Amino acid sequence: MTGTPGRATAGLPAGRPAAQPGFPLARPRRLRRGAPLRRLVADVRLHPADLVLPMFVREGVTDPVPISSMPGVVQHTRSTLRKAAAEAAAAGVGGIILFGVPEHKDSRGSAADDPAGIVQLALADLASEVGGDVVIMADLCLDEYTDHGHCGLLTPAGDVDNDATLGRYAQIALAQAAAGVEVIAPSGMMDGQVAAIRAALDGAGHTELPVLAYSAKYASAFYGPFREAALCAPQFGDRAGYQQDPARSVGEALREVALDLAEGADAVMVKPALAYLDILRAVADSVDVPVAAYQVSGEYAMVEAAAANGWLDRDRIILETLTAARRAGADIILTYWAAEVADLLRSRG
Repeated sequence: MTGTPGRATAGLPAGRPAAQPGFPLARPRRLRRGAPLRRLVADVRLHPADLVLPMFVREGVTDPVPISSMPGVVQHTRSTLRKAAAEAAAAGVGGIILFGVPEHKDSRGSAADDPAGIVQLALADLASEVGGDVVIMADLCLDEYTDHGHCGLLTPAGDVDNDATLGRYAQIALAQAAAGVEVIAPSGMMDGQVAAIRAALDGAGHTELPVLAYSAKYASAFYGPFREAALCAPQFGDRAGYQQDPARSVGEALREVALDLAEGADAVMVKPALAYLDILRAVADSVDVPVAAYQVSGEYAMVEAAAANGWLDRDRIILETLTAARRAGADIILTYWAAEVADLLRSRG
């Protein structure tokens, strides 16, 4: 086949785009020459306001408790939580999501909706410390609060009772709303959880409170370090009976998203992020609400461990993984590096 380089090929079927010019006329490397030019033409960007910092607050401790599998992350006291939240706000992060670690647990997770429970107290602390500067969110689940470590109430046979759990979620939502939360994020993967929470909030006059649903949350091995951080490992079995199966294709995730939106969710989430970028892209393409991705504890721990051994460039890979989530369609990224990355992005202008 002969022809002039760079000239469209004649005789293409109607509606088919003309052939692109080829080498030597086309040289994609021209737009990669130097960092300023690469920044100028970049079409995927991270911004501090896109980032949400997950934080743990623990009852009954006087000093922060380091999490061995997540270097640099701690279970905060109420006072150190306030200080770290203020630092995150100063760095420009968009939000904080709070997880509680109570001193006492029971079968129904009573501390989860106790007005004097650790999360409710900490939410009030954050509202006074950084309210108006960042969005204050709270995870809504029971696994941190139950003595059995599951995300719901149990039947006498030891199964998670989906419908009975919905009532507990509604009660927790009302407690968090009264404490000053600004976004409620239910993560338990109970069928109907968004509808139950939305009805409770609206019935109590909290019609303005948005719900960020953990819609596509997978039964993932990437959660291991989080279970140390939140002291929430199941005491028997696992959570595969209610979290999504990693072996299912995107259709199930889209169904879960559609159900949550129909029940009143204002935004949706994919969790984890890195191993589920295909799901993230499909969800982002299918909805017209904000889409969040949670860069979970195992993703954090892998990078920190490899960097500590000198096996990779820590800062570059952090930014690369976050950019991947953004490129795949995430509007919001939950990451334990949020404050650090926000500082870095601000320093770069």
